[in-house]
Amino acid sequence: MPVAHQVLTHAADPAVRDRPALRTPERSRTYAALAADVRAGATYLTATGTRPGDLVAVSLPDPLDLLTAVLAADHAGATPLVCDAAWPRAHRAEVLRTLAPRTFVEVPLPRGTGAVPDLVPGLVPQGGTSPGTGHVPAPDDLAWAGFSSGSTGRPRAVVRTRASWAGSFDDVTRLLGLRPTDTVLVPGPLASSLSCFAAVHTLAVGACAYLTRTPAATTSALASSDVVHLVPQVLDDVLDAVAAGAPSRLRHAVVGGASLPPGVRSRAAALGIDVLAYYGAVELSFVAYDPDGSGLRAFPGVDLAVRPLPAASVGEVWVRSPWVSRGYLARATGPLRRDGAWSTVGDLADPLPEPATGAAPASAPAPVGAARAGLVLRGRGDGAILTGGSTVVPEDVEVVLRAVPGVRDVVVLGTAHRRLGAVVSAVVECDDRPGLRAHLERVARAALAPAQRPRRWYGTRALPRTPSGKPARGAVSEALRGTDPARSGLEPLR
Repeated sequence: MPVAHQVLTHAADPAVRDRPALRTPERSRTYAALAADVRAGATYLTATGTRPGDLVAVSLPDPLDLLTAVLAADHAGATPLVCDAAWPRAHRAEVLRTLAPRTFVEVPLPRGTGAVPDLVPGLVPQGGTSPGTGHVPAPDDLAWAGFSSGSTGRPRAVVRTRASWAGSFDDVTRLLGLRPTDTVLVPGPLASSLSCFAAVHTLAVGACAYLTRTPAATTSALASSDVVHLVPQVLDDVLDAVAAGAPSRLRHAVVGGASLPPGVRSRAAALGIDVLAYYGAVELSFVAYDPDGSGLRAFPGVDLAVRPLPAASVGEVWVRSPWVSRGYLARATGPLRRDGAWSTVGDLADPLPEPATGAAPASAPAPVGAARAGLVLRGRGDGAILTGGSTVVPEDVEVVLRAVPGVRDVVVLGTAHRRLGAVVSAVVECDDRPGLRAHLERVARAALAPAQRPRRWYGTRALPRTPSGKPARGAVSEALRGTDPARSGLEPLR
């Protein structure tokens, strides 16, 4: 997945070498300069004991330094493990103790000063020796590892082969119409697989990745960016900025992580921005995409099936795909399950429409072809709430409550109940607003089934969030289970 060999190939092309490869608000690196840094970093790692196949943990606050170190580890034949530099030191130490990387990079690697070796562009294929090292890049290399907690639970390190992401590059390039002369804005942290993929795919194409870390920097970068990769919450902020007059040349927004709220596509289109939404998971990579609002269809190369669940109207999404990860490091357990060539992380969806011809056996639902739409997601299976014999999908409740004026965001989850097992509880991100709870309850009575209506309501000025900007369900759940939720900023909503 990391693309050191592509970067060095671009750097050897006279038409590309002086173009910017990476930008931040503070500095930039051309392809030639980045390639020199990657070679220098790989030389340092090798000289200090890193060998092909070793795990190299990288934790650096500056995204340009971090991505350079990731590429250097790849160039040395090692497997880079992208850590979140915002983790508390004690937490990071415990995670790394479990994973036992061979090398830990927490200061920037040495910068390069020499010229890039002359190469003929395109002559560093998979299976050819990577310039400057004895390593032979191969599709089955364990070429990237990153952390997944989704929106729940503790981080797990997912590892994938080079081919499991890089093999999808051509399809993503085609779907976006991405050009080597484009600038791709990446406002999320590289510890997020969404952002890391966006950056390395950009480098594989030979375009420029613009890495930002703050909302203000992201707004400023719109004037020189053509494509942006983000989550729905950040898309709202970007559209607000453009609508308010921020200069922008964006033509495409790539949105992952959740379904789009109603009206977002039309709002973006009015501002000259096409939206490509997709559904995936760190463990599965791309699963399905929606280019125009007509519905999710299987990503190229992916077969989809929704397997029925006992006593439930929804089913479980299974994929057969070349993009699935190898699994978890350190024999960790997680939501990824396999059944022969099929894999799932437990996501829920409505049953798929019947195939146009023939009937699928009940034991083996027919896959959805790449051109068919129809996958309707209903949430994460491990987040479903079992209350009084009913199954409630939190996302079904959240989409209703999130539309209420005064609600910035909401997390719905189950909290323990002596008689019912669990009850639906809502944690609402909002400012103090008299009467908001009464309004929410009226909306819930009108739009939700009895089992779906929250019994417990909490308010907070700011929900905890994952590095990619999604609400951190695990942190919210932990706060509610504590003896004093108010210490975590949660108060009963009145």
